[in-house]
Amino acid sequence: MFDLDKWQEIFSTIRKNKLRTFLTGFSVAWGIFMLIILLGSGYGLENGVRDQFKGGAVNGIWITSGMTSKTYKGLQPGRQVKFTNEDYSLVKGAVDGIDLISSRFWIHQDNTFAYKNNYGNFTISPVHPDYGEIKELEMLEGRFVNDIDLAKYRKVIVIGEIIKETLFKAPDTIAVGKYINVAGVPFQVIGVFHDEGSDDEQRRAYVPVYTAQRVFTGDNVINQVSFTTNLGIDKSNEMLATITRQLAAFHSFDPEDQRAINAWNKAEEFERTMQLFAAIRLFIWIIGIGTIIAGIVGVSNIMLIVVKERTKEIGIRKAIGASPASVVSLILQESILITGFSGYIGLVAGVFLLELVSKYMPPNEMFANPEADFQLAVSATILLVISGALAGLIPSLRAARIKPIVALRDE
Repeated sequence: MFDLDKWQEIFSTIRKNKLRTFLTGFSVAWGIFMLIILLGSGYGLENGVRDQFKGGAVNGIWITSGMTSKTYKGLQPGRQVKFTNEDYSLVKGAVDGIDLISSRFWIHQDNTFAYKNNYGNFTISPVHPDYGEIKELEMLEGRFVNDIDLAKYRKVIVIGEIIKETLFKAPDTIAVGKYINVAGVPFQVIGVFHDEGSDDEQRRAYVPVYTAQRVFTGDNVINQVSFTTNLGIDKSNEMLATITRQLAAFHSFDPEDQRAINAWNKAEEFERTMQLFAAIRLFIWIIGIGTIIAGIVGVSNIMLIVVKERTKEIGIRKAIGASPASVVSLILQESILITGFSGYIGLVAGVFLLELVSKYMPPNEMFANPEADFQLAVSATILLVISGALAGLIPSLRAARIKPIVALRDE
């Protein structure tokens, strides 16, 4: 039941000791404020790093041909490892557990794109149909390359947003179905995509790999094979080791030669990075909670002083029939009020500052959208209530143990 007299007495005590109450509350508010800022900044840094992993499946593995750096079976180092379509088939059949797979090769020639009187120089990426999912492309118009395009050597192309803006100018123009010239060869646009990666990725166009081999190179050379697997990091590393051994045997290079092929297991790097941020979050919580505990100790010490100052008053209360529970609740309520209100101010100030930083901070590749989520706010609120109760517990129990006869003698 709400006891108005008790709350009036609590506010009267706070008004009589404004400076002491302010300094006590400030220590709690500062602790919560720093916890929110530290956690929000940690999330901002994590978001920035996560953005670096966008533009490709986090469970993807990329294998790129390189140049040997070791002597092997009488063969000298410095040999170029040249992947072909056979290597794509070798990787595809080497292990079980591959979900999506594609090859890719680089075209280092005139990559001029033209539509009517508009021109631009962009990157051509010949790929298999699975590459759209491996790269996690968002289709804005039309579709990605499919198996029929591949089998029939169709001259079709999927372009990035920047290519569409350059060639078609008007943003509401439908690009799908139109023909553009790529290095003098007409290709029909079948899709427009958005890539979460860098702007360079928006300046890229994808064509069927076999079509590109016929049109641009006349051979079956590829530069890279990429695939995804959901079997976990340990298993994916085993798969990669098996594939490396088979490629090494096929191309006659040392399986331990890390320059012969360049393999990147994105899942392993992503997991390692996320483990680092988990450790950072734990460290931040330790620092933040330590700061809050310092504030709680301050509140507890102040409440002990309050009990000492009001010893005679408490004795009178007990002498006229006040129960120990009523004395405990009086001290606890005052402690929870100071801690809860001050902590809430710190919480609001921290969230407000994070919102300002998130709104007005210039774009940064390594720091993005610092935030304190709803769950964190609820957790902090619960922590405040518990902290306030703990801060007042010892003083209130001490007050409850005061004997009326002793208290009345106190000067």
